Amino acid sequence: MRLLDAARRKAADWIEFRRELHRYPELSLEESETAARVLRRLDGLGIPYRAGVGGHGIVAEIAGERPGPTIALRADMDALPIREEADVPYASEKPGVMHACGHDAHTAILLGAAELLVREGFGGTVRLLFQPAEEVNAGAKAMIAAGVLDGVAEIYGLHNLPTLSAGYAATRVGPMMGSVDRIEISLEGKGAHGAIPDEGIDPIVCAAALVQSLQTVVSREMSPFANVVATIGSIHSGEANNVIPQTCELTGTVRAFDPNVQTKLPDAIDRIVKGIAQAHRCTARLRYIRQVPVLVNREPNTSRVEAVIAETIGATSRLEAAPTLAGEDFSLYLREVPGCFFWLGSGPKENANQAFGLHHPKYELNEDCIPLGMALLAGIATSRLR
Repeated sequence: MRLLDAARRKAADWIEFRRELHRYPELSLEESETAARVLRRLDGLGIPYRAGVGGHGIVAEIAGERPGPTIALRADMDALPIREEADVPYASEKPGVMHACGHDAHTAILLGAAELLVREGFGGTVRLLFQPAEEVNAGAKAMIAAGVLDGVAEIYGLHNLPTLSAGYAATRVGPMMGSVDRIEISLEGKGAHGAIPDEGIDPIVCAAALVQSLQTVVSREMSPFANVVATIGSIHSGEANNVIPQTCELTGTVRAFDPNVQTKLPDAIDRIVKGIAQAHRCTARLRYIRQVPVLVNREPNTSRVEAVIAETIGATSRLEAAPTLAGEDFSLYLREVPGCFFWLGSGPKENANQAFGLHHPKYELNEDCIPLGMALLAGIATSRLR
């Protein structure tokens, strides 16, 4: 409660900073101005840092009063290619770009937690990771390659959840979020007049059969108890209504909730893609791109987060998080070092389950979550470094 009281006293400043980021969102791999704003705040707090890490990422460190382990806290900074429809006075001033996932709040929360931590006495080091390019599953990988986890004993992070009321948090031991893989399929047939199909090989008909057949991976090749999704999100082919095109391009996403299941999916999908193509006299090329693994929380770290939540807002304000096949590249950090990722409620006090969700153009964040997030991240770090 002491940290939460301190966070609430400082909340207005960090809410205003979050609104500044919200007005000027930047897409993945383009977060230069966002990073510059973060650096100015770190300078104001007197926290040393290293910029340009893994792109526009920033690594800052708060040293304790005596030697000890290093605990990392992470926030992501990038926005989405979405045109904002939320009716707020600080709406995005960049057409077609929006903080529809609340990374602006995550950044403000971590900076606010840093302000709390510089006034705390602890042993060891708190490492702050301001990560770019989460939305394209590239930022964590690049920062890990740059050595941000060197010497880190544990890592913690959060994500706001607008369908959970502000004032609550949700945790889950073990798998919490799904793996994310991308598929790109190229089909080649033979172009022809639309009225003379026997002179061609139609890749669109092949694509239609392929979309249906891919679902058998989920329904007939994986256990009914395995959580798997195979979604084709885009199909591009042809230019005219009376022409059979030469090629068809498909892209999709494949999700799983079990690392062992994830490893089986590439071969199964490759076999179906090539088999359906052959049956329709087309040639096919599959590009299967592994992006992030299943996000798995370790039990001891999750228990520590739950203890801090209970100390800060009471055990009844902690809920069991439902599993989801939405992905998060925080899973890459957790694959390297133990830690925990949890949900921070950011929805309205009433009927949060009816709120617009993440990535929606009308998404809104209840800013009451910002001081709570600050207190929880600061509390997790100090509890591990007492």
